[in-house]
Amino acid sequence: MTGTTLCDRAVIRLSGEDVHGFLQGLVTQDVRQVAPDAPRWSGLLSPQGKALFDFVLWAEGDDLLIDCEAAQAEALVRRLTLYRLRRPIAIARDPALAVHWSKAGEAGVPDPRLAALGRRWLAAADGCVEGWHAHRLSLGVPEGVADLGQDQILWLEVNAAELNGVSFTKGCYVGQENTARMNYRQKVNRRLVVVDGPDGPRFERRRVEELDPAALPDWLAGALA
Repeated sequence: MTGTTLCDRAVIRLSGEDVHGFLQGLVTQDVRQVAPDAPRWSGLLSPQGKALFDFVLWAEGDDLLIDCEAAQAEALVRRLTLYRLRRPIAIARDPALAVHWSKAGEAGVPDPRLAALGRRWLAAADGCVEGWHAHRLSLGVPEGVADLGQDQILWLEVNAAELNGVSFTKGCYVGQENTARMNYRQKVNRRLVVVDGPDGPRFERRRVEELDPAALPDWLAGALA
């Protein structure tokens, strides 16, 4: 029987002393707004504001959970561990939890990027679900290294502001200076959008003036109008 598990995702658990404060100074999202029923999409950037990792943040008691690409989970754990220094914080994959998705229904909560993406929740794994990547591609929502690259594309160029992936009021984080400057000066000159390729639709960074609004998803066309 087909399940609901996104089998290419993993969960990282952060527990210990003030994990919310720890991540607040690192990631693009306001961690204070993360709650069990209010996950938040976020990024960990280079000092220049380019995307290194993207993930969904969840809260469980005093712990924070990171819903991320399974192929990038160990690299993300290592990167966070470097920032941890001597803080008494544990950072490791949680094998008891998996990421689940349903295109519709009542389970979980709406995806924090775009409600049309469907429902998302964390629980023990069941069978792998199909259709997630085709669905988000149809809505023009990028995800992971295959779409965003790594240390290649500026966070605002992946439409992070339009997809609720950045806070402009939270204060400092890695890459904040360039990200904030681009936003306030309205200097986002390129956007990551879906284009037709030889092997089917794919994401590509294009200059804003080259984009046809009629070919863009409604959530992006409205923001660029």
